[in-house]
Amino acid sequence: VQLQASGGGLVQSGGSLRLSCAASGRTLSNYDMAWFRQAPGKEREFVAAIRWSMGSTYVSDSVKGRFAISRDRAKNTGALQMNILKPEDTAVYYCAVGTSKIQSYYSSPKSDDYGYWGQGTQVTVSS
Repeated sequence: VQLQASGGGLVQSGGSLRLSCAASGRTLSNYDMAWFRQAPGKEREFVAAIRWSMGSTYVSDSVKGRFAISRDRAKNTGALQMNILKPEDTAVYYCAVGTSKIQSYYSSPKSDDYGYWGQGTQVTVSS
C-alpha cells in the first residue's frame, strides 16, 4: 500500500483544514486508516482512525469534537477534517494503514499496528 498525504498548510487559530490520504496498491477493505501527528520534540501521537469496511471511527480525546475522520471507498481516499484549530495542533500529520483487528470494534491507536505510512504533511496553526 502506498499512501500520499496532502492538505497541510498554515492557518490561523480557529480556522479549518482538511487533510487527504490517497491509497494505492490495493483496496483497503480489510484495513484501518489512521492519522497520527508529531510536534517538534514530542512523541508521535494518535489522532483518529477509521475502519475502512464499516466506517466506524475512533477519535482521541484531545481532538474530539473538533476533528473528524472519514473515507471515500470509491476513491480509496481518507480524510481528516480539522476545525477550530489551535496552536497546539501544530505538527506533522501522518496517515497510516494497518490490518484491521477484528477482535476489536475500534481501530487501534497504537502506531506499531500500522505497517504503511504516508510521507507526512505539515500543519501550522498561528495564534
